[in-house]
Amino acid sequence: MTILIPLLLLLLQSRAVTGVLSAPDPKQMENAPPLGYQAVETGLTLPDGIKLGASSSVAFDAQGHMWVFNRGEHPLMEFDGQGKYLRSMGEGMYNRAHGMRIAPDGGIWTTDVQGHTVRKMNAKGEVLITLGTRGQSGVWDEAANTRLLFEPADIGFAPNGDVFVVQGHGRGDGRVLRFDKTGKFITSWGGKGSAPGQFDQPHSIIVNAQNQVLVGDRENRRVQVFDMDGKFITSWKFNGLPCGLLIGPDRQLYLATGFSGQILRLNADGKAVAMMGQPGPGPTLGNFGEAHYMAIAPNSDIYVADTINATLHRFAKK
Repeated sequence: MTILIPLLLLLLQSRAVTGVLSAPDPKQMENAPPLGYQAVETGLTLPDGIKLGASSSVAFDAQGHMWVFNRGEHPLMEFDGQGKYLRSMGEGMYNRAHGMRIAPDGGIWTTDVQGHTVRKMNAKGEVLITLGTRGQSGVWDEAANTRLLFEPADIGFAPNGDVFVVQGHGRGDGRVLRFDKTGKFITSWGGKGSAPGQFDQPHSIIVNAQNQVLVGDRENRRVQVFDMDGKFITSWKFNGLPCGLLIGPDRQLYLATGFSGQILRLNADGKAVAMMGQPGPGPTLGNFGEAHYMAIAPNSDIYVADTINATLHRFAKK
């Protein structure tokens, strides 16, 4: 009986999730004109014995190569511009792959949400900077000489090279931590709550050309905007859950909305001006289990990591 009860609960939870994903909920969706893209096959080729796990993030480097951060045995995979597998790295380094960004200097930054660490690696896979201690959650307190993270989710980069980390994915206080490009701590702000400057599971962070820090405050269903020192400027409300923020090569701002399964293009005031996508169970092409993080290729194709349907989506202009 002790074994059957957890299995029954798991089955009920699975059916509940399937029900949520099977049909779009208008109350969770934004209403905007079509973005003008259609779902297509990724066209990725993998060698025998190499499998792509559930993708959690995706990014493109200066060469136009695509990097996919995933929850399989080979957590960081590199593909060329035609989708050909080149190599993998990071094996055995992660408890749970989550966010990934490629900095302007080419550094590959990743977050391990259950390992409580942020790493910067070069293209050879050499670890250059580690923030936090793997397997230990806690607070970053310079005065107490404790330099720990608690469920880091995403990373953003300021024009001056400073690095911003958002943490508190499901437990602990949601916070933003600011470091210089060498990993030296500068400041932090946040705390659990719904007031301006507080967070409930902050999930994404970027810094725009105006030195404004944008934070996807997921469970509060908003994006908060701050200056570089954490002074609150404004917030934008959404029906869905803001999961992944991106400033594309076109300098436009995009947002992936998690379980509501939309990709939104936003204007400077945070209003959705174009959209695509809907939730739905896999393996239907283009249906999102969770639109997690996204990237735009040099040819304007949009790739979206989907942790629930365990796939990488590709969209091309119609």
